[in-house]
Amino acid sequence: MQPRIPRQPAQELPEQAIHRADSDATLSAELAAVVAGARRRAVRDGDRQIDTAHLLHSLLESDAEVRAVFGDGPRIARLLGYLVQRSIGYGLRWQSAVEDSAGVPVAVQAAGFSPLAAGCMAYAHERAAHQGRGPACGTDLLAAIVVNPRARAVEVLRRAGIDPCELFDRLAVRAGAPPGESSR
Repeated sequence: MQPRIPRQPAQELPEQAIHRADSDATLSAELAAVVAGARRRAVRDGDRQIDTAHLLHSLLESDAEVRAVFGDGPRIARLLGYLVQRSIGYGLRWQSAVEDSAGVPVAVQAAGFSPLAAGCMAYAHERAAHQGRGPACGTDLLAAIVVNPRARAVEVLRRAGIDPCELFDRLAVRAGAPPGESSR
């Protein structure tokens, strides 16, 4: 029987380390921890890139403010159940496939992100800047993820019975915008 966890290279190539350091430098400490957790999960699962489901899973595990957006415990428990199933093999149909941004050009494919996840990171930074805050936080990233219907995380949310539009409205209210309006 072969081990489930793939061996990780002992060292990164110099250009990977530089690229990762540049992209992680613009993150808040909380969001840097989320990205690090998503990166570990992607490597452990044998995925080629960090996708939005990896980011959502890491957000739920490490960010209390993001968990609060979801409301009651049973919803989060059901969602985490779907995410765990995906990471232990039920999501194998996603492995070795790139989460696509549907032809939307993505300027950066940083730190091993799928094109769509890289776009979500950029959107999170724009949202924080537009609201006059410092670095993006977990709720900025969650808003970026749920606004894109092609995101794997949105598919997982829907399977768990959670409406991504409702989450976006809750995030808009938290950011001071009326429901139904973009908080971007």
